[in-house]
This record gives sequence, C-alpha cells and structure tokens, in this order.
Amino acid sequence: MSNRTTRQRAAVLEGLTGCQNFVSAQELHALLSARGHRIGLTTVYRALRELAATGGVDVIRDDSGERLYRRRPADGHRHYLICRGCGHSRPVDSAVVEEWADRITADTGFAAVEHTVELSGICADCQPCRLNSRQITEGDLRAAAPSPPDNTAARRPG
Repeated sequence: MSNRTTRQRAAVLEGLTGCQNFVSAQELHALLSARGHRIGLTTVYRALRELAATGGVDVIRDDSGERLYRRRPADGHRHYLICRGCGHSRPVDSAVVEEWADRITADTGFAAVEHTVELSGICADCQPCRLNSRQITEGDLRAAAPSPPDNTAARRPG
C-alpha cells in the first residue's frame, strides 16, 4: 500500500471520526474537501470499501439504497436505531441479535456469518407530537407537516 493511499485512508477515517451520524461518500467527500484535503470522490469510495471490508466502518443503506458509513467503535460491531426524519443515529443494545446470529450460525453449519440489522423510527425531536402509546405512522407525519404555499396567485394564465 502506498504512502498516498495511507494518507488518503487516514483522511477518510479522520472525516468519519468527526461525524456523529451515518454519512454518504459524497457528504464525506464534501467535508474532506472543505477541510482542505485533496482527495477524489472515487478515492473516498475506494477507502470506504476497504474500511468496510476490514471492519473499520459500519455500513447501512438509506431508503433509496445508497450506502451510508459511520466509523465503527473500537469495541466492535454495533447496531443502530436511525431516525427517518433527521438521520440521527444511536447505538442500541444488540445482545439478542448477536445471540440469534450465533445460534443461526451453529444450527446451519455456516462459517464466517455476517449480519446487518437496521432499525429505523422517528426520534423525539422529529415527532410532530407525542401520542401516548400510539405508534406514529408516515400518514401522521404527512398530516402534521405544513402545507405547501398556495402559488396560484403568482401563476399567469398560459
């Protein structure tokens, strides 16, 4: 591995270290560029792919399928609860998931089993209202969102 590759990978890790939430490769590239790093988007993707393969980052997919990245904590693999409103993420106790994955591995005879569990919801800051024990649905969120402005007066007859 060349010194340049090592420097670029270090820059990617540095950029991820400052991110509290999962970020896309494009967001990370913009952050690194703003900090003065001369690194191409393709290089950011390559470094993220290498870091994911070696366990240096956690990877999830957003609703559109885009990969999002977050530096993996030193204590290892984690699972996160991610807000669908703002993207805020927080680690969750995943002992049950890990036990389940270990049991499946033992029961099936597979080896080197990896897993991804993605939990999403709406964080307290994004909830338009607190509804006791009723689960907030996407319809609730749309109904609570402000209506778009009425621009009919600004339109000219065509």
